[in-house]
Amino acid sequence: MKTFHCDKCDQQVFFENTHCGNCGSMLGYQPEHQIISSFAPGAEDGLWLSLNPINGGRSYKQCRNYAVENVCNWMLESSADSELCASCQLTRVIPALSSEKNRLYWKRLEAAKRRLLHSLWTLHIQPSPKLNDPEAGLAFEFLEEMPQGPHVLTGHADGVITLNIAEADPASREKVREQMHEPYRTLLGHFRHESGHYYYDRLIAETEWLPRFRTLFGDERQDYAEALQRHYDNGPAPDWEQQFVSSYASVHPWEDWAESWAHYLHMFDTLETAHACGVQLKPRKRREPELVITAPVLKTRSFDETLEDWFALTYVLNSLNRSIGMPDSYPFTLSTPVLDKLRFIHEVVLERHARNTGTTAPS
Repeated sequence: MKTFHCDKCDQQVFFENTHCGNCGSMLGYQPEHQIISSFAPGAEDGLWLSLNPINGGRSYKQCRNYAVENVCNWMLESSADSELCASCQLTRVIPALSSEKNRLYWKRLEAAKRRLLHSLWTLHIQPSPKLNDPEAGLAFEFLEEMPQGPHVLTGHADGVITLNIAEADPASREKVREQMHEPYRTLLGHFRHESGHYYYDRLIAETEWLPRFRTLFGDERQDYAEALQRHYDNGPAPDWEQQFVSSYASVHPWEDWAESWAHYLHMFDTLETAHACGVQLKPRKRREPELVITAPVLKTRSFDETLEDWFALTYVLNSLNRSIGMPDSYPFTLSTPVLDKLRFIHEVVLERHARNTGTTAPS
């Protein structure tokens, strides 16, 4: 995540902010520029004048879910046909808002989704709404499990990502994390994982990458339902950490890809944040981890350099957490096969980024 500042007073502001805490200006995110802009009331009701020079004094409107529902902070051009921003257009089912609890869960879900979308825009692989692109587009459905209704499973199918809104309840999510013996379970992590299934279809299936995918992740043509049942019946292999980023990644090549994809986005966004904030490590003793992030991930000379930055950063993150009595923020061990998978994902992303931006992928 980048760092942002108010256009009016230069106070630092954050991705989720709707108002500057210093001068009170209304704030809005513009995904096409990946900036937080400050706005003043426009001449017409419902329109806002941008104070950001990049917008040339043009007028904008709030996403309807910003202006009416207070669950968004994204903006649209005043002439846009849609009343929903690029993020909210992707959500086609929301929970019943008769419950304030559901409204809170919806707000948390949308906030996590926007974090994912920021990364996808940075990588220039942002999805189009399924409504506009039925074949290759993406849609989200946020479903509530009812007492007499069917069990709601978080998952992906044919460009539709479904999330059980109970995942937006920290207590419920922690209970499931303990039951599943997972070291890490977050709302943003769910979005990253499920987006991995979507991007497998977009970036790997029926492409020139598929043979290398099968070499690294395995043959995805094996029966998925049988593999999943085997995992739930017998659990993962005792030595799963030698090949996989998580025990769930060992279920099937599709899950291995999705877990590895989520981990890549986890690394990408955290390193982008560290770079934007100027995080450095200058140890007092030699041979302790050092860190000077000279460029964001997409502009780093090699993935090995990115890994060096990552290992140094997670060392200090875990050390800081332990100092305040919290669990490790990064409870993972990356084996050589896992690093090879992450490197492969990086190559795939760089190639698609170059194709979508008309640039040349780094060698």
